[in-house]
Amino acid sequence: MSTHTATQPAGSRTRAEINSWRARLLASLGPLTALGGVLWAIVQPYRVTLLHPDGQGFWWLFVEPPLFIVLAGALFHLLVARVLIEDLTED
Repeated sequence: MSTHTATQPAGSRTRAEINSWRARLLASLGPLTALGGVLWAIVQPYRVTLLHPDGQGFWWLFVEPPLFIVLAGALFHLLVARVLIEDLTED
């Protein structure tokens, strides 16, 4: 039995472990942001005027903050996070 791993300092982490942690964080930012938008829409349903468009114009119906948050989270996950994770794993 080798004691090599038992004698390493606890604070020394390999670059792969650090990149793995960063990759998991980047991968979770988009879905967590989208989840926050969904929770916002549930907690404050009056902000989503698509549910009750009585007398509202196009722009009031189009500009929905919770829906923008969900869209921003999805776009970040699909367009930005994947590229950043690929860049991290190249090292």
